Amino acid sequence: MSKYRVTKKAGFKLEKHDPDDTGDFSPDKNGKARARAELAELNAKLDSLQERLYADGRHKVLVVLQGMDTAGKGGTIRRVFEGVNPSGVRVAPFKAPSEVELAHDFLWRIHPQVPGNGELVIFDRSHYEDVLIVRVRELVPQKRWEARYEHIRDFEQMLADEGTTIVKFFLHISKAEQAERLQSRLDDPEKHWKFRLSDLHERQLWDRYQTAFEDAIKETSTPTAPWVVVPADHKWFRDVVVCRELVSTLESLDLTFPESPDDLTGVVVE
Repeated sequence: MSKYRVTKKAGFKLEKHDPDDTGDFSPDKNGKARARAELAELNAKLDSLQERLYADGRHKVLVVLQGMDTAGKGGTIRRVFEGVNPSGVRVAPFKAPSEVELAHDFLWRIHPQVPGNGELVIFDRSHYEDVLIVRVRELVPQKRWEARYEHIRDFEQMLADEGTTIVKFFLHISKAEQAERLQSRLDDPEKHWKFRLSDLHERQLWDRYQTAFEDAIKETSTPTAPWVVVPADHKWFRDVVVCRELVSTLESLDLTFPESPDDLTGVVVE
């Protein structure tokens, strides 16, 4: 997993990360079967660990998901958290900032959504939109969005200092894979609701988005809030990488079930 984790700013290049990578799995039926079997085991571990997180009540976990259109943020949430008890788990989706949100500081809409004690919160997009889409679409002056890298580092460090464990995933797909996924939405009438003509305009800005993502990852990867660049051309491998990292993160918290406030010695249910 260390090959996907970015903890230092120096020398990071997105082009060094292969979106088609399948790690220790072969990209054939046998490899997919092995990956799906591992994912099932990881799901069970994640379920148990999340229950302990909720019961323990001393920790809070923030999961950030970012990626190009069709990278699979929603699919990742569905498959990685499949079967997890919804108690203590919450998804906070963020779109391009509205006029009202743009009238406030860029963290105004973010802070109310961060996790409380015992919670695991998943950001489907996040405060990073304010150095990504805001930058690419030139919604605010460059001087303003450039200053936000420091604001983000400070914000995430403050959350970490207050007991929040942060893990950030960039779902990294290739331009060719995005084309296939967009075309599949066009070819299937039941997926037309997912497609907007504006998706084609955003695709024309591919190179600008890649630069924006690279800069955001490089400028905001820290030991307390690392980025994980997830190869996402293969959905089955993407899900394993994300789930491995989450299980490892929760295991590192030394979660325990609290003792009952009552003396249960000799209690029998009749």
